[in-house]
Amino acid sequence: MTLRDALLAGLNSLPGTREFHLHVLVSSPRKHGNLFPFANPRPRSYLQDILILLSEQTTPDSPSVFVSAIEACVYNIPATSCAILYVSKVDSTGQATAPSPTPALVRALLLFYADPATRPISVDHLWIHVFARAQNQYLFPNSSEYPKKHPLSDIKLCAWWKRQISTVVGELATRVGDTCRTKSYYTLPGLSEFEAYHSLERVYPSTGSRSSWTYGHPYSQDEIPLPCPCPSGGDSPRHLGQCIPSFDDDPKSRFIDEIAYTTDADGVRSPERKRPRADTLKTHEEDASSADASEKKEGRSKKEDQTHKEVKKVSVEEFWERMSFRQECIAGAVTGFFVIGVSATRTPSVSTLSTSEVSPLAPQAGQVSSQMNKRVLTSLLTAHEFPTVEKAVWSTKVIEDTIRGLCDGLKSNPLPLVVADRSGRRTPEPDPVRTTLAPPQTPPPRLVNGKRPIIDISPNPFPEPVASLETYHSYIFGTIAVKNRPPPTKEAASAGNGTPPTITVLTARKKRAK
Repeated sequence: MTLRDALLAGLNSLPGTREFHLHVLVSSPRKHGNLFPFANPRPRSYLQDILILLSEQTTPDSPSVFVSAIEACVYNIPATSCAILYVSKVDSTGQATAPSPTPALVRALLLFYADPATRPISVDHLWIHVFARAQNQYLFPNSSEYPKKHPLSDIKLCAWWKRQISTVVGELATRVGDTCRTKSYYTLPGLSEFEAYHSLERVYPSTGSRSSWTYGHPYSQDEIPLPCPCPSGGDSPRHLGQCIPSFDDDPKSRFIDEIAYTTDADGVRSPERKRPRADTLKTHEEDASSADASEKKEGRSKKEDQTHKEVKKVSVEEFWERMSFRQECIAGAVTGFFVIGVSATRTPSVSTLSTSEVSPLAPQAGQVSSQMNKRVLTSLLTAHEFPTVEKAVWSTKVIEDTIRGLCDGLKSNPLPLVVADRSGRRTPEPDPVRTTLAPPQTPPPRLVNGKRPIIDISPNPFPEPVASLETYHSYIFGTIAVKNRPPPTKEAASAGNGTPPTITVLTARKKRAK
């Protein structure tokens, strides 16, 4: 089952009558060396980008309009047989028919990667990371101006994420039984466990779900292996840089960088004095170049050692305690960190052994290039807006046509053919070959001290996948027509089994006269 089919199956049970159009862009794996930037040595990891766009069409004659979008990343760490699913952004336009399809779309995505039977990565352990921060809009610009969009507040958003994850964990336990072990952790910086629990329970009371939550972080447990390999075979304890992964636009990553690169008490350091240029020292050119290279290497190693020492000074407990005082976590709004670990114990089969021998960089069927994913996301964030229905309909059509056009292969207009006039009475035209631009060429590599610089990450041996119309119809685009009972109205829900609700009239007690 592909991710597109799993998401469409999750939308099939929504109440009401409507038609959904889904676009799923999953990039091919590429090397990523900054998942644990302060671990020595850094574990080799591979990154995939995920972009999900859902549009809705209420009637066959009505136009299609975007209603939900999800941006996520998947990291594969083969050294520990772990994978990380980081859900970075979830947004809606507020123009969907009630109930909103966003919760079902999020649950289907989490369950697809949590279930070992449908997970497209051959790993034994999965970690799901979510950072909940309430904002008016994330992926749909100006959608907060739409009157029917009601963004969740800070506490309601944290409670919403906890409820969706609890539903996914419960459904996963129903599917796999005891062969899958799950651990759920959540932290609301600035709130104690008692305050966090009752604040979330007041919004969405727990309905006896099978998921048990732990208030805190998962970096002290040893039941589910952590993604970063343990140093020295587990003899020495882990430090902060080997526990917490680094994501884009994440407050934890910014705080770790601040700890690593701010070594003075006042937080400001003077820049190091620059050495004179090597080309000015003509008399000792060779000696200076060798000395510069050795000094640069020493300076780089000293700088890395210094940053690693600063990170090692802070324990994980102290890190989370200091996170409660960060401006991003206490600036008038409550934020939440959710981490879920899923570990499946299964015996290796023939298919598992065959898939494990495949390189993690090998692209799978239906995947697109990272540049195509980035191009669609950049166009969504910078060239479109969704404040009204008319603008949302136009933006939806343009983006959907763009995705199809990128798969079909956007071709530039060919040069017009000029038919030669044999009468001899015509103005000579310039040669069309001379007017065309020169073909692009790769510039020569930049030299450092007369030598090529050493690149940390080796190039990808596999070419970028080229999407086609077959890829578009089989893996990227999908549609489903939902025809279920409409959701119950508030009057019917309050009436219950048809009997009118009982009304108790309170009368004021009369004061007796003395």
